[in-house]
Amino acid sequence: MYSCQVINEEPDGERARLSKRAVVDRALKLADADGLDTLTIRKLAQDLGVTPMALYWHFRSKDDLLEGMAEQVWSEIEVKVDPSQPWWAQLQGGLESLLRVLRARRSAPQLILEHEKRNEAALRATEATLEILTSAGFDAQHASEIARSTLWTGITLVMSETGYHPELSDDERAEFQRRNQVQLAMLPTARYPHLVQCAAPMANCDPEFHYRLGVQLFIAGVRAIAPTAGTGSG
Repeated sequence: MYSCQVINEEPDGERARLSKRAVVDRALKLADADGLDTLTIRKLAQDLGVTPMALYWHFRSKDDLLEGMAEQVWSEIEVKVDPSQPWWAQLQGGLESLLRVLRARRSAPQLILEHEKRNEAALRATEATLEILTSAGFDAQHASEIARSTLWTGITLVMSETGYHPELSDDERAEFQRRNQVQLAMLPTARYPHLVQCAAPMANCDPEFHYRLGVQLFIAGVRAIAPTAGTGSG
């Protein structure tokens, strides 16, 4: 009887020292540092200095934890817009906010890709995007496709950044890019003159230029198919 009381009291004491947000924040830090696939309940509990049972008070399973992490990522995206700005500038602001979140968190793209459960933060971000587009005159079908494309453009830009390999350290990534540049530069010039000429930017482009151009291309495309000339040029 005594031993059962000790077992029951320990998780309650640990639970009191933890909040759901604190667990999610620490889980994100571990995932960003070591990779999402290496995260386990046991590893997280050890890092927090508690027993795994203490975490199960907040999350029923690892998948439940991952959903909570994904919701936290979504909640960091700025959904408030300046109504005085033209609609395309509002849309651009949302995409740029998404990119800041995805770039800041190494685990964010994978979390959003693999855990698409409709949480409140995701719903708010999607609602805000649809409001911008419908207010600009897009019908429901076009607004929905563009809203999805906005999310996928952000993810694609991050995952297509030259040298994108979250599992590599900074030094390993630099070495990977160096080898790629050498391989391109050593191609037969007569057969691949442009690849040889562009070996450096193809292997290691300027990240800020990469994102700036990607956003410009996407927004220009959306503006080009805006319902009216006045809306498109606003």
